[in-house]
Amino acid sequence: MAAHKLHADDTPIPVLAPGTGKTKSGRLWAYLRDDRPAGSTDPPAVLFRYSPDRKGERPREHLQRFRGILQADAYGGFNGLYDRAHEPLIEAACWAHARRKFFEIYDSTASPIASEALERIGALYAIEDEIRGKPPEERKAVRQARAAPLLKDLYDWLRATVRKVPKKSATAGAIGYSLSLWSALTRYTDDGSIEIDNNPVERELRAVALGRKNYLFAGSDAGGERAAAFYSLIGTAKLCGLDPEGYLREVLTRIADHPVNRIEELLPWNVAPQLRPSVDLAA
Repeated sequence: MAAHKLHADDTPIPVLAPGTGKTKSGRLWAYLRDDRPAGSTDPPAVLFRYSPDRKGERPREHLQRFRGILQADAYGGFNGLYDRAHEPLIEAACWAHARRKFFEIYDSTASPIASEALERIGALYAIEDEIRGKPPEERKAVRQARAAPLLKDLYDWLRATVRKVPKKSATAGAIGYSLSLWSALTRYTDDGSIEIDNNPVERELRAVALGRKNYLFAGSDAGGERAAAFYSLIGTAKLCGLDPEGYLREVLTRIADHPVNRIEELLPWNVAPQLRPSVDLAA
């Protein structure tokens, strides 16, 4: 929560509803700190939190101590964070979400408008491929020189095109989504630490999607909270280049005799120097 920028996303998780013989829909929220694409050497980390519902008060509670840039999708529950009276967060939106709406139209109709939108957005991503891992100031300079003019042309094209299509069409909806979030979508050109999309945290949620196919559901709300704790440890271990099983084995071997006031010594990035040699040999 001391990071300058966080990625955020959430996904449903089935939870057993006692006495009903059925499951209800709980929620796992993921908050990612990973500035390596902007050349940072700070260790990456992902924090999962469980809630029994998707109310907007959940992310507000999780992020009450966070100050900075929040990169997320357009879920309305995050809006209270950008509007809060005391130190509101700065919104950065996701071009992958905007692109996805045009891709779905093109995939089903081969629409020339959707095709052109994909091509224009693809040009923005090509620039990002060239500057990944560079320092923030260098990324900002390149984006200002090359991406900003493309974005201005894209904005003008979207404004002109939306007037030519039916108001209730999927194309109008896709264009309206981008235009309504334009300031947040283009904020990355003014800050080299911001990513073009929210894909980094979406990748962390793939583990949850895989889990749903295997364990099927959490046994209770308490089970959902325990799942969030283990997803946090395992996800962060992987981000730090560790074999999760090896990391957990190391922690469980040491934790019984480890002083509780030094528990941070067992965090993945602090254990990494001791484990990486053995993991590399195994590989």
